[in-house]
Amino acid sequence: MADQAKTVLITGAAGFIGSHLAALLLEQGHRVIGLDAHDSYYDPGLKVARETRLLNFPEFQPVRARVEDPGVLMELFQTHRPDAVVHLAAQAGVRFSIDNPRAYVQSNILGTFELLEAARAFPPQHLLLASTSSVYGANTEMPYRETDKADSQMSFYAASKKSTEAMAHSYAHLFGLPVTMFRFFTVYGPWGRPDMAPYLFTHAILQGEPIKIFNHGDMRRDFTYVGDLVRAIGLLIPKPPTAGASIGPEDSLSPVAPWRVVNIGNGSPVQLLDFIAAIEDATGRKAIRQMLPMQPGDVPATWADTTLLQRLTGYAPQTDIRDGVQSYVEWFRSYYRQQG
Repeated sequence: MADQAKTVLITGAAGFIGSHLAALLLEQGHRVIGLDAHDSYYDPGLKVARETRLLNFPEFQPVRARVEDPGVLMELFQTHRPDAVVHLAAQAGVRFSIDNPRAYVQSNILGTFELLEAARAFPPQHLLLASTSSVYGANTEMPYRETDKADSQMSFYAASKKSTEAMAHSYAHLFGLPVTMFRFFTVYGPWGRPDMAPYLFTHAILQGEPIKIFNHGDMRRDFTYVGDLVRAIGLLIPKPPTAGASIGPEDSLSPVAPWRVVNIGNGSPVQLLDFIAAIEDATGRKAIRQMLPMQPGDVPATWADTTLLQRLTGYAPQTDIRDGVQSYVEWFRSYYRQQG
């Protein structure tokens, strides 16, 4: 990827992570086909604003459609013959999946099926799909390693993502598709979704409203700055797995397919109360704290082992939580002031 310009199809390109990745690849001189539905799970205006920034690049081509609609991805693959595909489009949110599981079947499972069928017909050099650290579920031994068994998902969101890992593995085995699955760990940063903790905390603190702190604050998260995350993805794009070419005992490479899973996390969990303190420092205001019990489907801690990522790319995310939160709060104030 770094040596010559490539065509990259990104699904969910107007999303939080997708827009950052698209910008990075466009800045590197690649061509990006950006598919996004601009659905109403959260304010579509934020998606429009993200996409508008990408339109400044002549090599960006937006496509407005849903991944699960039959034929959409097949036509895109046939027309553009992408060298690499990064599948980020998905119905997100652990808590939303409890009340709206059908949305996860349609977007995550059916959408991934449509993607795999298109890749089967028009194989890219590398197919990269987003999973989540939530698939580790009830595992208590940390840090989470890609080679750990992950069969005890705690939410339907996590179950839908684990299903996509299995689906992609079968296509990698049957059709020789090189597949890398990412397991993301609590991504935050500028342009983040309004249903995520950084927005909810920052908005409430600036408005003088109470923030909800679950499990009475006894939570740890491997907060990963979005700039670090997309840099890691960019470095993995030119490194498709090869069947039978394991790089060592930490490799999650399948014994029967060119398929592996890679953690992308900061590798250092942060106490939730320390994250809140970083927001307080960045805003210059104290939070009004409402302590609550654990929510259904949630887990008390996440922590990524990033050894495999480092072995594959030579890179490890390392943005300090205070620096990342400062960048987020500065963006938050700028963007929402402009929105009135």
